Amino acid sequence: MKILVVGDYAKITNVSRPEVMITIGFAKKGHDVTVFTRPNSEYTPMFEELGIKVIEQYPTKKVCLKTIKAIREELSSAHYDIVYALNSRTIPSAAFACIGFPAKMINYRGTTGGLYRHDPSAYLTHLHPRVDGIICVSDAVTEDVRSKVWKNKDKVVTIYKGHDLSWYQSVPGNLSEFGIPEDAFVAIAVATIRPSKGLSILIEAVSKVAHLDNFHLLLVGSGMDKDPYLSAIKNSPLADRIHLAGYRYDAPELSAASDILIQASISGEGLPRAVMEAMGYGTPSIVTETGGSKEVVIEGINGCVVPVKDAQAIADKIEYLYNNKDLVQDMSKVCKHKIETEFTSERTVLEHIAYFEKMIS
Repeated sequence: MKILVVGDYAKITNVSRPEVMITIGFAKKGHDVTVFTRPNSEYTPMFEELGIKVIEQYPTKKVCLKTIKAIREELSSAHYDIVYALNSRTIPSAAFACIGFPAKMINYRGTTGGLYRHDPSAYLTHLHPRVDGIICVSDAVTEDVRSKVWKNKDKVVTIYKGHDLSWYQSVPGNLSEFGIPEDAFVAIAVATIRPSKGLSILIEAVSKVAHLDNFHLLLVGSGMDKDPYLSAIKNSPLADRIHLAGYRYDAPELSAASDILIQASISGEGLPRAVMEAMGYGTPSIVTETGGSKEVVIEGINGCVVPVKDAQAIADKIEYLYNNKDLVQDMSKVCKHKIETEFTSERTVLEHIAYFEKMIS
């Protein structure tokens, strides 16, 4: 197949690694791949070494005429089978560029919520009439998108992002820099803070386990040091054992150094990257039922699943794991095994190729 991928491959980061591996996987499987991405992309040398054609043109706004023109010129130069757009910035330009060309236009969708039939902007992305199919990061996202699209509901499918245990071999972070004792039982929460992340619920939950003398909470992400969260932390009986790390590039390594990860989200999740990275390092998670986390975290096997907005349920699971450290170790092994066997990059690439082939057959 001849595949054109339109994505944001600016800097080499953990965020883009799964998508990059999908693109590279297409080329390694013998497909002819072209990538549209930002100018001066750090991935360009890697792509070109693998025979991937790179065009450094990226939308500067929602509908970018310069990008539309560049994509149309490329589509005119050869017969493309697939155009795959990876985010809300690239999808509109790619969709408009595909008008009049035979290539199948495929989108990626990574979150639940925020897609509404009454919202005109939705018709620039996933409800655009030129879109032929949508790949979703979890079943929760697939179900949400299928309820919104007008046609081709069977073309909205789930393909989990692949990972590789080799990505998760870095030395765990040093938690002593936050004043956390070496023998502490540490829960970590990693998030870009917004109300849907449920931080207020999490702070309420950990306040209920302040009697666990050796329990500490590490909060990683921007915005956690502002009200209402900062006031809630200061007023918590666990205040002196709640540690604010701010935004960190080494968040996965900090997860590796922690005993458990907690994802207290109340809405809007697709499949949190923090949960998957923690699994890669063998760190079990306590997750809520919203979004796709419950699809990869199996209750009592490699973590715990709790109802949404239930601080007491989170507190109960924290205490249960705190008092059953052997179980945490068993869960750790299962986490790594699931990444190694169920959520591999190879599997993700093969599922993408099978879906593309079905779309063009």
